[in-house]
Amino acid sequence: MDMPVGKSWNTEIFSNVAAALSRQAERQPGAIAIHFPAGNTFGRTKYSNCSYLELNELSDCYARGLREYGIEAGTRTALMLTPGLDFFAIFFAMFKAGVIPVLIDPGIGMKPLKQCLAEASPRAFIGVTKAHFARKVLGWAKESCDQLITAGPTFGLGGINLKGLRKLGSRSSGEMLHVPDPDDMAAILFTSGSTGLPKGVVYRHRHFSAQVGMLKNAFGIEPGEVSLPTFPPFALFDPALGMTTVVPQMDPTRPAKANPELLVRAINEFKVTNIFGSPALLDTLSRYVVEQGKRLESVTRVISAGAAVPIRTIRRMENALYQDASIHTPYGATECLPVSSISAQQLTSDIQDKSESGEGICVGRPVEPNRVKIIKISDMAFNDLSETMEMPPGMIGEIVVSGPSCTDSYWKRDADTTMAKIGDADGTIWHRMGDAGMLDGVGRLWYCGRVSQRIETGQEVLFADQCEAVFNQHPDLLRSAVVGIGARGAQIPVLCIEVKGKLSPVDSERVHFDLLQLAQAFTLTRSIRTVLFHPGFPVDIRHNSKINREELAEWAATKMQE
Repeated sequence: MDMPVGKSWNTEIFSNVAAALSRQAERQPGAIAIHFPAGNTFGRTKYSNCSYLELNELSDCYARGLREYGIEAGTRTALMLTPGLDFFAIFFAMFKAGVIPVLIDPGIGMKPLKQCLAEASPRAFIGVTKAHFARKVLGWAKESCDQLITAGPTFGLGGINLKGLRKLGSRSSGEMLHVPDPDDMAAILFTSGSTGLPKGVVYRHRHFSAQVGMLKNAFGIEPGEVSLPTFPPFALFDPALGMTTVVPQMDPTRPAKANPELLVRAINEFKVTNIFGSPALLDTLSRYVVEQGKRLESVTRVISAGAAVPIRTIRRMENALYQDASIHTPYGATECLPVSSISAQQLTSDIQDKSESGEGICVGRPVEPNRVKIIKISDMAFNDLSETMEMPPGMIGEIVVSGPSCTDSYWKRDADTTMAKIGDADGTIWHRMGDAGMLDGVGRLWYCGRVSQRIETGQEVLFADQCEAVFNQHPDLLRSAVVGIGARGAQIPVLCIEVKGKLSPVDSERVHFDLLQLAQAFTLTRSIRTVLFHPGFPVDIRHNSKINREELAEWAATKMQE
């Protein structure tokens, strides 16, 4: 039986997140830190577990091994391991040794992945055998990498494997804990590239420390909870928050394709109280649970991020939980998380009506101590906030945010950093979210769509997510996407749709007619007169939720020429 986890980590005392693991090992050595898949027996996933003491000792061993192998503090190191015990032990070992993890989604594509690694110029590479084969064949970071560690057989690819790393670490004993300056670089986390090429976000130790405190306070997370984080890096916060981690049996790069039966089995087996997942994962999980007529008895909190969560998904998820459970949909980005948050209980019928009428998606009030402003939309860079114009409540503009978890630069992307960051008179750095939105009269933030995906017809400016909320109410639609065809300032708005299942020609014609009628019912969407059926929208690899409207726009332009 799991032992209760003690008090959560004090972010004011420790600047290195890895200190949380050592602290929990000291306070609750026998408490389970992680449950992880360890094979299958008769078609059923078999789980093993690791206590805080065991995980801490393994990560210390790996940290000493990194030092013995010559991977010193400050070394940028690509990390490509699959979720499991070694992933977490190595992740914490890197922080303990002061090594800088470079995290890139492997599913972004071979060409972007190679470019990201070339930009990051890691000196070391820790990955599964498959990743090392790709590194060798495709020339990933070949100019910079000279220290290689493989999880699995090396097959002559160079370097050592994890067994060899443990041997090196066993030459000495004792705890490892690099004590950084809060402003020191802690990691480089690449964005998913859903609206352009992925960018390496520079995380400093103070950013991670701030996130821990903000997440705890925003969601009321208590020590002793059991967490199912379906996005592996998010699990880094679990020990600092005093939670036990359950690693789900799924491909983290394909959350929409996760097997909900396996997820429910793990939730029930370990009495999971907290779930973190993308909107696509919540959609899959909630559908299964509701269709089976079940409820997730142990779950008291669900957190979903990565894209706007459809209200219908939230309501369905509510039906999968007991009434005292809460659902939170925080808003943010790799560059700044969390920015704001709203709970399902706060999504009143009034807010839902406004969203479905095209007024935007309410993403709640800013998470303290964040500050949020709305500035006039512009494609220009600004040195100082005084160069922009702040929009009054109720007026749409670009969302900018400042706060302790707000990062200040991209790695080797000076032009992008200049474009995304704005200073002000007191030295504060504001991050441009790249999103259009507004603040209402009571301080709630409303999201309207990506600034880069706005549609300028010459008579009006349309924002995708506002318009799509009108059409997504149609019962036959899985989702919709509004894109602009032509040059900005003279664009033609086009509605692309993805339907549920396969429709007959008669039903397709009916849906087409319904949507055109619906468009005319709202001033916001009245200029949309073209509807195109798409077999399956392109979405981001990280969350399977953000629609790649740029790619859809190219497809729509070609389709209209046929």
